[in-house]
Amino acid sequence: MFPTLKRTNQNTTIKTITMKYALLVHVNKETVDQFKDASAKAAAAAAGRAYGEALRAAGIFVAGAGLESPQTATVVSVRNGKRQVHDGPYAETKEYLGGFVIIDVPDLDAALEWAARNPAAADAFVEVRPLGGSYFATRGK
Repeated sequence: MFPTLKRTNQNTTIKTITMKYALLVHVNKETVDQFKDASAKAAAAAAGRAYGEALRAAGIFVAGAGLESPQTATVVSVRNGKRQVHDGPYAETKEYLGGFVIIDVPDLDAALEWAARNPAAADAFVEVRPLGGSYFATRGK
């Protein structure tokens, strides 16, 4: 859980506890192939923009992006102090991570509601996972 500072009308600050969740969109090749049709791609883009606007209007959007296919991936590892770089996906799978959204909501139920509203949930799967603590520097929410 991450504390979130909220300002009240009296210019005082109160501390509330919220959770950040990752909404991970898992797609398969068939799902992606349907968007080769220009009208289907335009409709999906419009639905995605509307979803993003709803997240921002609700004040819960933290970050998010779609991802290119795994074939565009580059995998990095370090073995015996040497960097190793490999082209292509880490593992061959039928489904892959197509995008993600990070939201800041009060609880799992709220995260599940927002996951169900994600337009990708109609054709793909949206995995909801709480963010763990981070040792990266963070500011704000």
